[in-house]
Amino acid sequence: MNDAKQTSVGSALTNLILELFKLHGRVLASGDRLVAPLGLTSARWQILGAIIAADRPQPVAWLARDMGANRQNIQRIVNDLEKEGLVAFETNPHHRRAQLVVLTDKGKQIFDAAMRLQAPWVNELSDGLRIEDIETMHKVMLALRGKLEGNGDAEKQD
Repeated sequence: MNDAKQTSVGSALTNLILELFKLHGRVLASGDRLVAPLGLTSARWQILGAIIAADRPQPVAWLARDMGANRQNIQRIVNDLEKEGLVAFETNPHHRRAQLVVLTDKGKQIFDAAMRLQAPWVNELSDGLRIEDIETMHKVMLALRGKLEGNGDAEKQD
């Protein structure tokens, strides 16, 4: 029998994690509804965003790493995006088999359209929340992610 007891902070964090699971599901479902008219899902939208956020074209494995996702899942979605003409593959001069993923003009237009839908959605969602609370939650999430990624000192709170 395990006699380990959670501390009060551990219990509070458990409750937060459980809410984050629920929130994650709701955010994805809402995102899916938001971008469905564009032929996107939240997952596809997220990958397009990761491609744009990268400072240069990257292979799928790097995109997956940056997103904290499974490479095989990202590869499957990127392949679908390529079939729809939203991304293309370019030769990687550093690795013959790991092609670079680049956004096409069509992909950029679809991503931009999604972001035009996102702005009023996120503004409405944030209505009634305090920016200080959002910033504090962001700091907590960064600190937790740092610990889970093995670099717990990466994000120190003020």
